[in-house]
Amino acid sequence: MTTARRPLLCFSHLRWNLVYQRPQHLLTRCARHQRVYYFEEPNFTGTQPRIEAMPTASGVTVVVPHLPPGLKQMAIDSARRELLEGFLRSEEIEAPVLWYYTPMALPYTEHIRCSARVYDCMDELSLFMDAPPALQELERRLLNMADVVFTGGQTLYQYKKATSQHQNIHAFPSSVDVPHFAQARALDIDPVDQAGIPHPRVGYFGVIDERMDLALIGGLAELRPDLQFVMIGPVVKIDKESLPLRDNIHWLGSKTYDELPAYLSGWDVALLPFALNESTRFISPTKTPEYLAAGRPVVSTSITDVVTPYGDEGLVWIADSPDAMSSAIDEALASDRPARQRHVDAFLSRTSWDRTWYEMWRHVETVVRRATRLTSVTSVPTTDRRKAEPPPDRRWAEPPPDRRRAELGAHRP
Repeated sequence: MTTARRPLLCFSHLRWNLVYQRPQHLLTRCARHQRVYYFEEPNFTGTQPRIEAMPTASGVTVVVPHLPPGLKQMAIDSARRELLEGFLRSEEIEAPVLWYYTPMALPYTEHIRCSARVYDCMDELSLFMDAPPALQELERRLLNMADVVFTGGQTLYQYKKATSQHQNIHAFPSSVDVPHFAQARALDIDPVDQAGIPHPRVGYFGVIDERMDLALIGGLAELRPDLQFVMIGPVVKIDKESLPLRDNIHWLGSKTYDELPAYLSGWDVALLPFALNESTRFISPTKTPEYLAAGRPVVSTSITDVVTPYGDEGLVWIADSPDAMSSAIDEALASDRPARQRHVDAFLSRTSWDRTWYEMWRHVETVVRRATRLTSVTSVPTTDRRKAEPPPDRRWAEPPPDRRRAELGAHRP
């Protein structure tokens, strides 16, 4: 079986249909070339353990375990292991690539013979609300076993590289599908639930959870009754009663990825109102370049991976208090839109999700090829990848010339 054809099994703490973000962008691209299975957290329904596999239009098959309610963690892991082994047999999957977004999957997957074990660490999950007590120890074990580690931002990369001492770790910050969000620059029909909201509009989309600075939003809305705040996304892990309620704050709920450009087209400014706390210490919001690709001026709190590079490049206004954010919004509204967009387009031309996936997968292929060579010589593989011989020092490879031209062409304004 060639590297390009090896099935990929992804284990994630995120529901596939919750919000379209990093896992969806990467794995739908992977699914163009090989089988991809996305294993979600279990649903506790029914009386007998079973597994449900649902093909999607993206090519990714979403796999959901269904377990009886009331099981303790050891029983949950045991049932998931048994279900997974049966699924591998039924799908005739051998030596897959294992791709982790959550270390909590390790107890029922670490025994699987695989061609590569990948940890795509998109967040510091141990700092999130309700993080499982076992998370840190399981992540330590996963980092020991992983052949290659990716991080979703530069700050998280620096932290994981220093604390794990892994020899094959790489930063892959959030990228963007420019053509998708650039649709917002030309659309002029408002969605029905947004059409009646006056201008100027300041908008946000994304998960609404403990990382959101609700006091900042409420204070800003009180300070600026002339502005309308459009808030899009599911409310997760926090009480909906904690959301600030004012006449000029509009909580519109979840929207699909395909719907987002239409909403963005009607915003005058896009907002990143994240709290500055432990849960946001390492985040690298995917929506930053998405807002920019849509042609919206962006105002953000001082999240490290937003300040650098976006704030440093003069692409995003940075403010942390209601007064400072009010002034930043006024500056954004008064900015020179054509000049700003030229600057944005030049910056975004350096990246795309196609290019990011291409470069990430080359690291995986290198691991698989090395493992294949080692297997032909010895049957005793190392289990501590931090102590394994480091990979050769090589720069990210360029995509084939025709593919690179196509990617860059898609980014032209």
